[in-house]
Amino acid sequence: MNNTPPNYTIAFYNIENLFDIENNNLINDNDFLPTSRKQWTKKRYENKILKLGSVISKIGNDNNETSPILVGLAEVENKKALSDLINSPDLKDENYSYIHYDSPDERGIDVALLYKSAIFKVSHSETFSVYLERENGEQDYTRDILLVKGELNNEKINVIVNHWSSRREGIKETEFKRIAAANVVNSVIKSLKKDDLDAKIIVMGDFNDNPNTKSIQLLEDESLLFNPFKTVWSYDNGSSSHNFQWQLFDQILFSTNFFDPNNSKLAFHNAQVFNNKFITQQQGRYKGQPFRTFVGQKYHGGYSDHFPVFIELKPS
Repeated sequence: MNNTPPNYTIAFYNIENLFDIENNNLINDNDFLPTSRKQWTKKRYENKILKLGSVISKIGNDNNETSPILVGLAEVENKKALSDLINSPDLKDENYSYIHYDSPDERGIDVALLYKSAIFKVSHSETFSVYLERENGEQDYTRDILLVKGELNNEKINVIVNHWSSRREGIKETEFKRIAAANVVNSVIKSLKKDDLDAKIIVMGDFNDNPNTKSIQLLEDESLLFNPFKTVWSYDNGSSSHNFQWQLFDQILFSTNFFDPNNSKLAFHNAQVFNNKFITQQQGRYKGQPFRTFVGQKYHGGYSDHFPVFIELKPS
């Protein structure tokens, strides 16, 4: 009989516009209403909830017996959507709780953290804003950065969840926005280390930048984080595809003390993109890419335009 405790899976997943079907006048959710061009009906919403639940329940290695302990999410509208998600058929017995704050993002899409409250004991959570300005001097509102403090395997852990500004207006033109976000994360980590020099930190998110970019390098250099996804990303492996090229915007970085067996009850084991066949487009032009909910305005009924990513921590 094997008495070795199972590894802890920690995941991140951009779930591509998880909006409920209700109109919220405070945000721009007009694309995701039953009356919109996308015809975001109750049936389509419930199908997406069902599908996302099935993915989250399976993230990890094939030999994993349990779903992830922690799941960072991007592109979720509100607490109703999160509540529906954790109560979906494949997740309801996993007993997830969630942490979510409404951010000032104009589209109303936020980050959140799902966690198994029986295993990860939350002690504190808060959000941090990224201040950006448009060319005309007006504030450009974006997603907040979420910090959650808790305890896993009798080890204090700090989890920082991100969804940085997109590249829509051009990579170079928008780079300053992602660097601004990296600077906020670094200042949060600096504050954490001021309280505890040996703070264990996990930074996850859709950074809208690949592992080799300046913004990610800033996290590594200034906060001394290790990025296992540098070696995961390749010509034929990523978490999303743009112009038929693999990107790895979704990454999980962590402080190097997860490598110290003498000073940690949790040790880094491995990092992967979760790209199982069932969440992959099986035919046509986009074969091999994530099976999406929409391509443009056209409903495909899939999961997301991103694959989840995960790391495993080995308890000692």
